[in-house]
This record gives sequence, C-alpha cells and structure tokens, in this order.
Amino acid sequence: MKNWNLCMFVMLLIACNTADQKAPSAKEPMILDGKSIQTEAFHQSFKKFLHTYYQLKDQFIAENEPLVDTMAKQLYHSIDSLLISELNGDTTAKAAALSYLDGIAAEIKGLLGEKDLDGKRKSFHMISEQLYDLISTVQYNQEVIYHEYCPMAFNNDGASWLSNSSIINNPYLPKIMLNCGEVRDSIDFRRKQ
Repeated sequence: MKNWNLCMFVMLLIACNTADQKAPSAKEPMILDGKSIQTEAFHQSFKKFLHTYYQLKDQFIAENEPLVDTMAKQLYHSIDSLLISELNGDTTAKAAALSYLDGIAAEIKGLLGEKDLDGKRKSFHMISEQLYDLISTVQYNQEVIYHEYCPMAFNNDGASWLSNSSIINNPYLPKIMLNCGEVRDSIDFRRKQ
C-alpha cells in the first residue's frame, strides 16, 4: 500500500509540473533560431506593399484627393506583387493572409468609389485594421510598425492607421488636429540581438 501511495504521489507531481508549462500563444512570433519563418523575397515584396500604404496615408494627411486615388490604385495593384507563394507557415496562416488581402482589395475598391475624402477615409480605416492583422499573421520583420489611433475621428467614433514613425500625423483630421492621437501598439518581429 505504501508503494501505491508513493507511486500516486509521484504521478501527481509530474502531472502538476507539466500543467505549469506555458503553451505557446498564437500571438507569439514563430521565430526559429533567431530567423524569420518568411523568406527574404517575401519580406521585400511586403515592404514595397507596406510603403505604398504609407504613401496613401501621407496623401490623406495632405488632403490631396487625386493623389489619394492614385496611391489607392497603386496599393491595389501591389497586392498582385506580393509573393504569397513565398509565405511560409501553416495553411491556416496562409488562408488568413489571403482573406485579409481580399478584404483590403475590397476596401480599396470601396475607397475608389467614394465621392469625398470623408468616405475615402472610412475605407482607409478598414484597410488599416485589416493590414494590422495581416502584418501580425505574416510576421513581417523588416521594421517597426506603429498602430496609431485618434479618438476624435469620425465624430468621436475613433479610427486607427499604421505608421513607420511613432510621431503622430493624423490622416483623419490633418487640418484641425494633425497631432491628435496615440500609439496603441507597435509590431516588431525583428530579430532580437
């Protein structure tokens, strides 16, 4: 009987110790040996796509409607240049990335169909949110990306955008509140030294 109790006690200890081990979170970066799971070619194509988005954001800040449309068209066409075939990871991540890209493409079409800057800005907000999720999904690791937010946009409903700088330049209220907003998050999948 003593052996049975000892055996049960040891099994209980082993079970308790294993339960304390932290399971990997889906939000944690999937970096193996300090290297990105994505190829350099994928990251370079994504960088080009992301910087086209930044140019679109800058045109909203400048309130240059013709260039907003021009940059939106360039962003739409740059989706085709993304090297999705180079995307590594499980099939769920690939499917999610494709879904975000489809959503971004649909919002760009909506943006181009809007007749005024306010309507275009609403589509830009949706593009920004889907791009934020896409970046986390593909784990782009070439730079830090700032997720910024203005609570005053759209009559105090709030809206967010992405930036390559922590300095706030609000694309929703540039004439009256250029610096209104805050950094809500930063995405940084770069290799830690």
